[in-house]
Amino acid sequence: MDGIVKHETGLTAHPGRGINSLIESFLKAHRVKEQSRGTYRRYMRMFSGWIKKQPKPAGGYYTRENIEDYVDHLTARGLKTTTISNALGAVRCFFTWAESMAYYPNIAKGVKGPKRSRNHKKDALTPDQIRAILAAINRETLEGARDFAVINLMIRAGLRTVEIIRANIGDMGTLDGEEVLRIQGKGRDDKEDLAVLTPAILAPVRAYLARRGPVRDEAPLFAAHGPNNDGGRITTKTIRRNFKAYAALAGIVSSRITAHSCRHTAVTLLLKSGGTIQAAQVLARHADINTTLIYAHNLDRIKTAPEYQIDAYLDGAQGGGL
Repeated sequence: MDGIVKHETGLTAHPGRGINSLIESFLKAHRVKEQSRGTYRRYMRMFSGWIKKQPKPAGGYYTRENIEDYVDHLTARGLKTTTISNALGAVRCFFTWAESMAYYPNIAKGVKGPKRSRNHKKDALTPDQIRAILAAINRETLEGARDFAVINLMIRAGLRTVEIIRANIGDMGTLDGEEVLRIQGKGRDDKEDLAVLTPAILAPVRAYLARRGPVRDEAPLFAAHGPNNDGGRITTKTIRRNFKAYAALAGIVSSRITAHSCRHTAVTLLLKSGGTIQAAQVLARHADINTTLIYAHNLDRIKTAPEYQIDAYLDGAQGGGL
């Protein structure tokens, strides 16, 4: 490609500029939030550290095969599928930019990562488990009133922990006569999504706020109440830790039951109660409906379990059940 000067890693447009320099140029060219920029930088430096250790390509340029080898390397390290997909996504984005700048061919185009599992790594809660966990919370304390409101909200409205901690008092309001909470979703800059605060959701929130006392609209909806951060914003770590503690009190100890199970529970309950895929996508705020379809696939697998058909056949076979 014209204008490309081959250098140490074969990734530079000018002598003296290595891949790390190009990565910084790439990051500056993409107007993203600082947190996202840090994520891209981490993934790209992970890639640059690997590519520099690879044999120099005979023709001077690395190829698509090298990117496929990188995916195999990440897989061999035992990284999660989502981590590998994100790492590959950053590399693909980098090479798309590099080609647009005439720095390097887009050797990552079309390279696919490992297939994502169609099963969730966390389980949804059963109604009995929900009742047991909520009953384990001492609502007579300020922290308990807060935790009950938080967990109840996640279970009934499917909020992520990050959406919980971003919520402010002023985000509560009304829309078309309904009480709502405006949400800053995952990867969003603005609070453009919303959750409807049904009476069963709203009552515990109001009980917590009444116990907490008057606060400004800019204050966090769910605050920390420890000695070192009283009134500050609650953290996702606190939500996850407290949920695990209440689950343990309820006799539920499993690596597949975490705070994120509350979100799975909301979507699962909606579908089991007759809600449509489209309604579940709206509730979960999934950008891709295929993510929502995973829930339907899992529920259908249980509902139409062929194992029961086999049992019925064996029970009716000559000689009776086995």
